[in-house]
Amino acid sequence: MRQAKIHRKTAETDVSVAINLDGTGQYECQTGVGFFDHMLDQLSRHALIDLTVRAKGDLHIDDHHTVEDCGIALGQALAQALGDKRGIRRYGHFALAMDDAQVNCALDLSGRPFLVWNLNFPTAKIGTFDTELVREFCQALATHGGITLHVDLVHGINSHHIAEAAFKSIARALRMAVEHDPRMGDALPSTKGAL
Repeated sequence: MRQAKIHRKTAETDVSVAINLDGTGQYECQTGVGFFDHMLDQLSRHALIDLTVRAKGDLHIDDHHTVEDCGIALGQALAQALGDKRGIRRYGHFALAMDDAQVNCALDLSGRPFLVWNLNFPTAKIGTFDTELVREFCQALATHGGITLHVDLVHGINSHHIAEAAFKSIARALRMAVEHDPRMGDALPSTKGAL
């Protein structure tokens, strides 16, 4: 069963994440950060990963710790659910268009975390949400999920559309990467013998 549950509690946040990689995109995300919840919902739906996120954080300070710690916990849950990664496709990529925005994502579930981020926002906020937190989430996800993650903005003028296109392109690439490859059987997608 490719499922995992992670509970992360610090002086700043209390985060619980549950995922099922073989789900249908069912989600229940409650972090206290409305726009971020919307993005996590998109991630779940478009990756076809069932996702539950519950977070209580120091939102009286700002949203940073909550968003980052959700990325950490989700990355850990993803790595745990993947196990030794036998039989998966490993690589994923997707070019996603959303109105004025196009964002490309390419990723490798290599166990070697690395983030390449070529995505800028025309505004500092989407409502009350700091747009710089999109990168913070992706950095935490990549680091703790062992993902080489490249995210590139082709074009876009609306910050909401850019952020949503980013989450959806990551989701679609992740969906591809975690899927079982029928030609791989139970083999590792690597010549090294381990990922």
